Order: sequence, then structure tokens, then C-alpha cells
Amino acid sequence: MATSSIHTNLIAGSQPRVAPLFGVEVVRFRHRLASTGLFTRDALARLIEACPTEHLGIRAIVGEAPDVARLEGILGNATGTEAIAAIEKGKIWMNIRRIMEWAPQYRSVLDSVFDELAELVPQLKTFKRSMGVLISSPGAWVPYHADIQGQSLWQIEGEKSISIFPSSSEFISPESLERILLREADEDIPYEHWFSNYATKIELRSGDMIAWPLYAPHRVDNHDCLNISVTMEYWTDEIWKSYAVRYGNGVLRRTLGLRRLSTEAHGFHVYPKATSAALWKWLGRQTKGDVITERQFRIDAASTTSRSQIF
Repeated sequence: MATSSIHTNLIAGSQPRVAPLFGVEVVRFRHRLASTGLFTRDALARLIEACPTEHLGIRAIVGEAPDVARLEGILGNATGTEAIAAIEKGKIWMNIRRIMEWAPQYRSVLDSVFDELAELVPQLKTFKRSMGVLISSPGAWVPYHADIQGQSLWQIEGEKSISIFPSSSEFISPESLERILLREADEDIPYEHWFSNYATKIELRSGDMIAWPLYAPHRVDNHDCLNISVTMEYWTDEIWKSYAVRYGNGVLRRTLGLRRLSTEAHGFHVYPKATSAALWKWLGRQTKGDVITERQFRIDAASTTSRSQIF
């Protein structure tokens, strides 16, 4: 549904071939989000300080592959400016989630983008739209993972490489995806070295946007510079049906021990599986709150590693 907004022309240029490809293939175009003034370092420092604790994810990857460890962190007493400075010299990812809910100035940007997308891709009927901001260190990387809803990445500052893989069961098993959907695990999934032979690798620079097919696994590698990116997520009827089917499959595996289950998002089986998913949640079987419950460090701009241990 169209909305009024002070922000216009955030998607740069005409994209006549996007309509049949969006959501099916990897698509890429240019954007003007930086023109809003809402994604400067000063603006993001204020956003960090205003962010509710439950919407702020902080993660550090330490060590070198294959011997790496993932640490979860908190902001602690750091200011937003100090947090950005710490991220710029450490190996840290900060995920500021659902900013349109508690920082209303970002809601109009989100609505404007989807209004423009609706003009470019008329069949894209979205709901439950969401926006977040990622701030990450030079050389930081995100392991192989998958998302459960429609997803796009909008680069604001810095450069990164994103490798996108096929969404077939060889690259993400139904069981791995179900564990994410049922909130038994976070978004990371098992990776095999031979997967790289089938990856689509794209370089993202300031002003680039990329979107990829539903459930397509991907990994991200920052270049040697601070990276600031905006994430936008959305649901459609088709995505909801796929979610319901795969969630329901997970429930049926756990309750009836079934194995050979259809993942088609069409047909009569969608609705019984959606019912089983709803019942599973109603019974309180799904994990509530953050899947990550333990935190090992706090942001510390004075530390050489940008973090201090929590005792």
C-alpha cells in the first residue's frame, strides 16, 4: 500500500528488468539512502544510544579459520561514538534491529523504499517490513548462514564481498532450515569447502543494493574498512506459505518422526502444516526472546581488541 513520505527517488535510475527477476535471481541496483542524512556516523551514534537492549546484537569473531570462536557482547557504558570507534579497530559486528519501531524517523525511509519497489516490481505485495543497520569492522566476516524472510542489503559506507549460494537442499538441508525457523538455532548453517565452486560473488560498494532468492545461503567478507549497511526484510503471501510448510515439517519431524516431507508452498498440505506450526507456538514449544542468552564481552574503545571480558 502506498504511503506518503518526505523521501523520494531513493532507488537510483530505472530498472526495467527487475520485475521478473526480483525474488527469483540475485538482483542489484544503486540507491540514495545516504541522501536522507539518517545513516551518517553521527546519526548512527545517536541511534545506538537510543536502541533498546533487545534490539542490539553485538558479535565478535576471534581466531583464524578453522579455529575460530564466536563471542556475543553488550554495549556496556560505551557511547554510540565510542562503539563505532571500537568497531572500526576491532573484529566486531553490530546489528541494530527493527529501527523503524523505536526510531520513527526511519519508518518513512522504509515505506518510501517499498513504495518505489512496488512500482518496479508490481507483483511484490509485502507486509511485516523491517529495517536494521549493520556496523562492522574492517576485515570482519559473517559465516555461512540463511535468512527466513525476504531480504536485501543496502551498502552505505565501505566495501564488502558477498557470496550467495543456491538454495537447494545440497547447500541448506531442510533440517538446518527448520532448526532456524523453530528458533532452536541462530542463522548459521553447516558449510562444505566445495560449496565455493557454486557461489555467486558480488562486490558491494557505497550506494549498491543487492537482493537474493528466499533461503539462499550466503556469507559476507568485509574489505579493509569500516562497513555500514542497511538491511530490509519483508514477507509476502508466498514467503508466509513457505514458512508455514517448513515450520510445520519441523513440528511433524519432532512429534511424529516423519521424514519424507514436501516443501512445496502450494496445495492443501499448506494449511494443516500452518495449523501445526501455530499449535506448536501456542503450546510454548518455540524459544522466546533471543536465541543467544550468554554474553562474553562488552564494547571497550580503550582496549586493543575493542572489547573487555564480562566477569
